[in-house]
Amino acid sequence: MNRTISRRTVLKAAGTVVALPLLEAMRPRGAVAGTAINELPDMPHRVAFFYAPNGMHMPDWLPEKTGTDFELPATLGPLMEFRDRLNVLTGLTLDGARAHGDGPGDHARAVAAFLTGAHPHKTDGAGIRNGVSIDQLLAQSTTAGRARFPSLETGMEGSAPAGRCDSGYSCVYTSNLSWRTETTPVVKEVNPAAIFDRLFGSTNERENLQSAQRRRRYRKSILDTVRSQASALHGRLGNDDRRKLDEYLHAVRDVEQRLAGSEKLDRPDIDASDFPRPAGVPREYARHVNLVLDVMTLAWRTDSTRIITFMYGNAGSNRSYRDIGVNQGHHDLSHHGNSKDKQRDISKINLYHMKLFASFIRRLHDTDEGEGTLLDNSLVIYGSGIADGNRHAHDGLPVITVGDGGGLYRTGQHVRFADETPLTNLYQTMLQQAGARDARIGDSTGILRELISTP
Repeated sequence: MNRTISRRTVLKAAGTVVALPLLEAMRPRGAVAGTAINELPDMPHRVAFFYAPNGMHMPDWLPEKTGTDFELPATLGPLMEFRDRLNVLTGLTLDGARAHGDGPGDHARAVAAFLTGAHPHKTDGAGIRNGVSIDQLLAQSTTAGRARFPSLETGMEGSAPAGRCDSGYSCVYTSNLSWRTETTPVVKEVNPAAIFDRLFGSTNERENLQSAQRRRRYRKSILDTVRSQASALHGRLGNDDRRKLDEYLHAVRDVEQRLAGSEKLDRPDIDASDFPRPAGVPREYARHVNLVLDVMTLAWRTDSTRIITFMYGNAGSNRSYRDIGVNQGHHDLSHHGNSKDKQRDISKINLYHMKLFASFIRRLHDTDEGEGTLLDNSLVIYGSGIADGNRHAHDGLPVITVGDGGGLYRTGQHVRFADETPLTNLYQTMLQQAGARDARIGDSTGILRELISTP
């Protein structure tokens, strides 16, 4: 069989939309014989941004050598198998996070400026003003009209609509990484079940909610509603595509079942002493993170979106990590005062976050797409707007990239840039590689040529 089908083909029923992974049958008619499906027009180029609050213990982050002959230090150790696919970027600065006469509030400014490069207007009420974030600029150029959702914003702690959070800065700044306009943050979703329902639901919010409620009431899978369509499609595909479709549907069902288990076992009215959570959000941090990462992977697998942001915690998060033996709050520890014990605990948290991040990279690497994997057409950035939390340093930031974005970027190097090189130069580079040759963002002054892959 193996008849040609559209890349935008979905399995659709009342309140349910199941997008499909990339299949060989999606090769356009007339494509040059022998052309790899990964090389066909409109292959997705995906970008994700991971934000870690409160900075890093930098001695366990920085490699000693630059260039390609470097060893990964302790915090980056979980990425060892992907060493040749990552870049460690040293020397980048987030000037917008500095005080510039506004006094305290470094944590709020670090989050607000991390993807915008802007210096947020200090207010705890009216007059919110920041800048447009790189994820939204990329969404406009890489996702608009090509995927169901321009971008996906996720995290572990909810976005705040208002309130005073950090030395006179609004909670809006501390809890939102993504900004659609300079006055409009894009609120993140912390409930993995809600993200799942959004990805596989109707664009009609009321219909989507009703469908999700019916499935949970009758313990039905989203796949039950599209079973006949899936069977019909299965019969039209070749053997390889049938295998890919079966593996994908199994993955969807696996995530769905684990989400259902989470909703059953973890209720919002049980032990909300640390961080309140909606129904469906697990109490255990790692379980919560992993469910969100699973759904993020499905979002990319189905090309439902190409741009994702993820926050391990809001600015100044004081979460404790008792499951790894860290009982004191993260923010309190970051002001370590050179205490060896506190620095050791900071390193434990940094390593914990990195292990979870490495599991996401592993998911991308293990998920086939065309002749390659999801990771082959992705660029994932991990970092913080603070280096050493004790000093609230906004220079020499901890930043890495993983993946070459479909061959757009060089990898496998530790690059040390000149002091005060704007972090936004990384974003200007990304905009250029996305086709926006003259675009700038925040305080950017040029591109990072060391990252650009040349034929």
